[in-house]
Amino acid sequence: MASVRAASLLLSRAVLPHTKAAPASVVQGSRNFHFSIYGKKKNANVSDDISTQYPVVDHEFDAVVVGAGGAGLRAAFGLSEAGFNTACVTKLFPTRSHTVAAQGGINAALGNMEEDDWRWHFYDTVKGSDWLGDQDAIHYMTEQAPAAVVELENFGMPFSRTEDGRIYQRAFGGQSLKYGKGGQAHRCCCVADRTGHSLLHTLYGRSLRYDTSYFVEYFALDLLMENGECKGVIALCMEDGSIHRFRAQNTVIATGGYGRTYFSCTSAHTSTGDGNAMVTRAGLPCQDMEFVQFHPTGIYGAGCLITEGCRGEGGILINSEGERFMERYAPNAKDLASRDVVSRSMTIEIREGRGVGPDKDHVYLQLHHLPPQQLATRLPGISETAMIFAGVDVTKEPIPVLPTVHYNMGGIPTNYKGQVITHTNGQDKVVPGLYACGEAGCASVHGANRLGANSLLDLVVFGRACALTIAEEHKPGEKLSPLMPNAGEESVANLDKLRFANGSMRTSEIRINMQKTMQNHAAVFRTGSILKEGCDKMDAIYQAMEDIKTFDRGIVWNTDLVESLELQNLMLNAVQTIHSAEQRTESRGAHAREDFKDRIDEYDYSKPLQGQEKKPFDQHWRKHTMSYVDSKTGKVTLEYRPVIDSSLNEQDCAHVPPAIRSY
Repeated sequence: MASVRAASLLLSRAVLPHTKAAPASVVQGSRNFHFSIYGKKKNANVSDDISTQYPVVDHEFDAVVVGAGGAGLRAAFGLSEAGFNTACVTKLFPTRSHTVAAQGGINAALGNMEEDDWRWHFYDTVKGSDWLGDQDAIHYMTEQAPAAVVELENFGMPFSRTEDGRIYQRAFGGQSLKYGKGGQAHRCCCVADRTGHSLLHTLYGRSLRYDTSYFVEYFALDLLMENGECKGVIALCMEDGSIHRFRAQNTVIATGGYGRTYFSCTSAHTSTGDGNAMVTRAGLPCQDMEFVQFHPTGIYGAGCLITEGCRGEGGILINSEGERFMERYAPNAKDLASRDVVSRSMTIEIREGRGVGPDKDHVYLQLHHLPPQQLATRLPGISETAMIFAGVDVTKEPIPVLPTVHYNMGGIPTNYKGQVITHTNGQDKVVPGLYACGEAGCASVHGANRLGANSLLDLVVFGRACALTIAEEHKPGEKLSPLMPNAGEESVANLDKLRFANGSMRTSEIRINMQKTMQNHAAVFRTGSILKEGCDKMDAIYQAMEDIKTFDRGIVWNTDLVESLELQNLMLNAVQTIHSAEQRTESRGAHAREDFKDRIDEYDYSKPLQGQEKKPFDQHWRKHTMSYVDSKTGKVTLEYRPVIDSSLNEQDCAHVPPAIRSY
């Protein structure tokens, strides 16, 4: 304690020197720095190696997890449970993470409603991914699913129940029995329509049993990389403006998605793809960024999520003629086809003039044919959301809905163990010390399109996998290799540059330009000319970052600065998404090109394979996009990596060969 008091005393005396760029008013109103060091006190010390202007605190841990949503918490307490001295760095209080907004449920073949098998879940996930998912990772996730849900139940998650007390499972999109031949599966375990809320609170409650050091409201700036190895992260404490370097043998990124690159999305304002951007700045690739999921049912005008659980409980989509139009597009699955299929069908209905409302620009989700008691017990949150944001009483009238950006299938490429990988000379190579899980990671279990209720499963399975892999390969208390004294210098220089940025465009102006461009040029349906125009516009907007203006020159709770840092991150995600989409000249899953309507595989799977010649790797599109960005110029470079088609054990679970995808 004495050393911490001394450090605090030292820093409270140190007056912050100002750069020449600081206006006079800032200098006059200067305050002494005062901050305290949280976490495990014995392993923190103050240094001025990289900045005399910002106090820098060095911490040492066995592992550091960035993000405290479902995946981050599961990884953090998994590591603590295994005896690792673990830090969890998060820009939000854990229960404010976006996992809290998940509604529908979590898939697992428990067989509580009818006979079920995890291999059928495996088949559905591979088919849902449009054969772009890596089948070893899908095998791992679906096989682990029942145990993951039982584990959550044991942690105290209050699942909805059947009459006989077992976990209730609802129907959900793209889920079938007997490899697509046995009709609709009921595989989605839920807590009414607030499953994410329950999951996050359950995991946070559980995590408090363990000795994890939480650094709450710390904004991760960059990875500390040396010679291709990850040595930890550098972060900004938003409360007092101090800089913290977290040295660790293992770093887990669980920072969520980047929905806020779009104008209308179901994501929180904090979904800014920080982890993807950190990896990109470190010179590593992101994978499959062009695959952005549009959820079929966001509230028209507000963008708030209306869960697929509504359709799982018997809700139907109708057009201006009162017709249940999904019967035409997906005769078997109808309203419970996979999300990309439903979103495209809705968009076609609107384009062909069968939309509803004064501008005929949306459709209706009808629930009022369902018993009010069922709505009250199974969909209480939706009833409330529809009343608040659409002024609709769901027991009497339909909800106006429109496809809305919801999820990012792409992210940081990993193997099924959660280790971040790169692809060089035809080989996957593990990046030492770096892991990713949740929406930030791309294992790739979702491929070109995620099935509803597979995301919460992804969080807990791969959060746990990261902890297990680290425990397998390392021991608690291993000696850390030394860090270069100037590690993180560039991050602090960038932060200082943004803090005193004095261009002509506000952060909010640049952000809205980016969001509108992405919304208009990389939407549900895409065409080459519109994507090309979008790429040019995004490149220009990227350059506009040099002309940014911030107003708050302070350092304590400077939201202007943090939003500008988040905008830098969003920008790196956006340029990769639109450039990857422009290059992919086919339609697959959520990436639907109107000028290239067919899926281009190594064979034509609509015909018998006999006598067909396999297309070379550079002539088909059943491959992962690997995108790199030069963060200084914004130039995007694309490479490609083959899809993994074998399961972990062919005897136990045979891989699913590609086929034409129909519902």
